[in-house]
Amino acid sequence: MTKRCSWCGTDPLYVAYHDQEWGVPRLDDPGLFEMLVLEGAQAGLAWITVLRKREGYRELFDGFDPNRIARYTDRKLDKLLLDPRIIRNRLKVYGTRQNARAFLAVQAEFGSFSDYIWGFINHTPVQNKRRSMADVPATTAVSDQISKDLKKRGFTFVGSTIVYAHMQATGMVNDHTTDCFRHRECMQLAAAKEVGA
Repeated sequence: MTKRCSWCGTDPLYVAYHDQEWGVPRLDDPGLFEMLVLEGAQAGLAWITVLRKREGYRELFDGFDPNRIARYTDRKLDKLLLDPRIIRNRLKVYGTRQNARAFLAVQAEFGSFSDYIWGFINHTPVQNKRRSMADVPATTAVSDQISKDLKKRGFTFVGSTIVYAHMQATGMVNDHTTDCFRHRECMQLAAAKEVGA
C-alpha cells in the first residue's frame, strides 16, 4: 500500500493534488500567482474546499491572468461575489485584484515573480526531513521574512502561515514526511530542475 502524508486522506481530489502537485518546484509566474490566490482564498477554510472550487476560480478569474485581474472594476468584482463557484468573501475577492497589481509591480522590478520569491531561498528548494505532520511548522523565519516583504509591497492575505503554505505547495520547501513516497520523488525533481537565475 502506498504511504502518503496523513493530511491528504482518501478524497480523490486531495490525493491527486498530493501526488502530482504539492512539493513540486514551480518556477512559472502563472502557477505561482494561481497558488498565491488560492492560498489566500483558503484562509480560515480547509484546503479541500479551495480545491473543489479551483476550476471555478480558473474560469471566473481569466485563468489567473494578473494583467486582466489588475484591470477588474469594482462592478466586475461585485458580480464575482454572487457566483457560488468561488469563495464569496468580499475581502478575498477584492484582495485578488490588489494582489494582481502588486504581482505585476514585482515582475516589473525583478523580471519575474519567480526570481523574486525564489531569491529568498537562494533559488534552491529546502529539503526537510519531517517524520510526521506534527513536525511540520506553520511558519518559519523565511516565511516571516517573505510575508513582511509582500505586505510592504501591497499584497494582502499573505500572513506568514499562508506564505509557508505557498512555499510548500510550490516546492520551495519539501515537507512530505519521510515515509511518504513523494518525499524522495520531490527531492529528485528539485535536483533535476534548474532553479532560479
